[in-house]
Amino acid sequence: MKRYGSPLKPYRSPRKSYGSSPKPYRPPMRRSVRRALVACAAGSVALGAAYVLVPLDRGKASPPALGPVGRARVAVEAGRPAALADLAALIGDRETHLRAHPGDGHSWAMLGSAYVARGARTADVAYYPKAEQALRTSLKARPEGNPEALTGLAALANVRHDFRAARMWGEQAVRQAPKRWVAHSTLIDAYTGLGDAKAVGKALESLKKLGSRSAVKARTGQVYRDRGWREDANAALTDAAALADAPAERAACLHRVGELAWERGEPAEALRHYDAALAADPDHHASLAGRGRALAALGRTSEALHAYRSALTRQPLPEYALELGELYEALKLRPAARAQYDVLRARVREEGAGGVNNERVLGLFEADHGDAEAAVERLKAEYKRHGNPQTADALGWALHRSGEGEKGLKLVTKAMKKGPRSALFAYHRGEIERQLGKYGAARRHIGEALRVNPYFSPLAVPAAKRALAALGDPPEGGPEQVYEPAPAAPGPERRAEPRRASPGHSSPRRASPRPRTPRGAAPSSPRRSSPASDGRARPASPGGN
Repeated sequence: MKRYGSPLKPYRSPRKSYGSSPKPYRPPMRRSVRRALVACAAGSVALGAAYVLVPLDRGKASPPALGPVGRARVAVEAGRPAALADLAALIGDRETHLRAHPGDGHSWAMLGSAYVARGARTADVAYYPKAEQALRTSLKARPEGNPEALTGLAALANVRHDFRAARMWGEQAVRQAPKRWVAHSTLIDAYTGLGDAKAVGKALESLKKLGSRSAVKARTGQVYRDRGWREDANAALTDAAALADAPAERAACLHRVGELAWERGEPAEALRHYDAALAADPDHHASLAGRGRALAALGRTSEALHAYRSALTRQPLPEYALELGELYEALKLRPAARAQYDVLRARVREEGAGGVNNERVLGLFEADHGDAEAAVERLKAEYKRHGNPQTADALGWALHRSGEGEKGLKLVTKAMKKGPRSALFAYHRGEIERQLGKYGAARRHIGEALRVNPYFSPLAVPAAKRALAALGDPPEGGPEQVYEPAPAAPGPERRAEPRRASPGHSSPRRASPRPRTPRGAAPSSPRRSSPASDGRARPASPGGN
């Protein structure tokens, strides 16, 4: 029997088709296959809807959080502060990686920069030779086109206070990567240390063109502070603190805002910012020293001593030892002060072994508490290397302490003109002018120091108040009578005769040529004069501080 639809012989229609090809026979689809196809189609529709909807919300989704190594890596590459725990994790990670891949030049640069950052945060100079070795190994592995290693070497030279070397490495890094903003940042530090204000301005302009991130604003605020533009500096640093993402970066910005408040003579405001910095990053040791400074000014002496000791334990910098020693000396605790001065000398030797230059701090210490002539020799060499305003002031003060006041006055005047608005600079200038018999200018500058910051030093502030009291009020008779000639004999028992105005003299004009006012001196003091002023003479032998 003939079976139609057999797979061996397909059924064909008996009708003839005119001009069309015959259609092949299609067997009916099974029900299970139909269901599978319908399910696949439905799934495709669902997936398409999901694909359409997900991208609309993709921009709002936050990226996955970085771990300690990732956070430290981002911070180090950008030249921003990193948490100490994160730096330790990054150092361990790169050391492990380099044991297996010793030819990885990029990892060597990253490891060297992490060593620099950790050494600076902890004042552990043992990291600096390791950093130099890692960075130079990176240069050997990648001699051409290695701005990361060059920038790391510039940062290392800056923390060692070798600003000439920092300038050399930083300029090479900028030539290789002009848009790498962290290289411009290290150059700003180098130019500042060399006292090259013009180059600092150019580097800052280049930095600003690369963005307005928190670190750029922080660097801008620091440059403004060095120029004496306190309001602009405070605005830039406050913005930087608000924009900072990482706690360590925010702590660094808040600390700088606190330093500005301290320099304005506002210890309570400074303390508030130091506490905020420590709340953001408890390992920010510089804020501990700042707390000690502010608490001492507020009369909270025991808390101040504790804060200073904590800072020295965690970050034993020589300048902290000097500040604590002078606080002990102001409190008449001389054995404790001498112990801190010994710590200072030991730290200078230890850091010198790690390549750190502390000549300026040691010179200032010797000028006030040791051998002033040795301080002069030390600071002369430092001033030739790094002619910044801070070194100029230190050398000028050492010259004054060693009996060369005229030379010292020129340097301190230069420091005040080119450096930040500093109460210490003004006090040094006023004391030197007092020694030289320029009593009007001495009144003005010592008074300025106490107005700028009435708490700038636990030892120098009482000395400034005594000096101002000894100078007294300006004599009667107007501007011509302000600059009395210095007494002939230096004995403290001798007093110069007061110069009084003539009884009928109603105008400061005179018929004879008027004597020329000494350069840099003020004709009168901004301080109010007492109604009972009798034109008394100035002390014949002004003492030091």
